[in-house]
Amino acid sequence: MANDSAYDLIDFPCHFPIKVIGEVSENFTTIIISIIQTHSKAFDASAVEMKGSSQGKYISLTCNVFVKSKDQLDKIYIDLSKHPLTKFVL
Repeated sequence: MANDSAYDLIDFPCHFPIKVIGEVSENFTTIIISIIQTHSKAFDASAVEMKGSSQGKYISLTCNVFVKSKDQLDKIYIDLSKHPLTKFVL
């Protein structure tokens, strides 16, 4: 993820918004939720905000995840980023 100085601004534990952008796919949302839930069992999938692109090719998911540490947040970003359906993780 970002350099360590960015983490100085985050007080853990906290709710942290993660935006995941990928191509529209039947399973994209389910896969992203599943990845997050492997790291944060209490993640509330009903709170995911979805927005499609103007041409309908991409979808962005904003996921408010309760994270307890920098390490946990890093692992979530790494797993989301390496999935083939994911284009960007912000």
